[in-house]
Amino acid sequence: MTSILVICTGNAARSVMAGAALIDREPALAITTAGTFSVDGQPISWRTRDALRRVGLEARNHRSKQIVAEHVESADLILAMAPEHVHWVRREFPEARARTATLKRLARDLTPHGPLSERLSSLDLGAVTIEPWEEIIDPGGGEVEDFISCAVEIVELIDQVIDRLRPVTPR
Repeated sequence: MTSILVICTGNAARSVMAGAALIDREPALAITTAGTFSVDGQPISWRTRDALRRVGLEARNHRSKQIVAEHVESADLILAMAPEHVHWVRREFPEARARTATLKRLARDLTPHGPLSERLSSLDLGAVTIEPWEEIIDPGGGEVEDFISCAVEIVELIDQVIDRLRPVTPR
């Protein structure tokens, strides 16, 4: 089973949205969401819940959590919502840099064939320069429309990349 750690800052909006979309699109993936600067145990906000509902998703039992070593160690892929999250992983867990990418970079660059580990390796993620275009803007502090726009963007990106993340099944 492919294990994906989806990260954002507070584990309250973007990572929750991406995690819900991944679970909805491919239940065979093992999805964990967490934050780089999170308070453990917080439920999602009503804005995140409304945005998820608007795109046909839900995260009923979500409670925020801070990234810990076990999350990183068990992940085949660490999927970040913004450049700052990739930089954080590179700083805090340098051994995971080759498995860490933004959702936007994967949607643009991840090839569709072969084992995921080989395809991630071919992207040279540990050395690639992270660029401003890779950011999914944090809707935190915004209005519900900002959260909905964020959810729409994330779902569109997940839909672009999901077939390339699905576990390979033997024939």
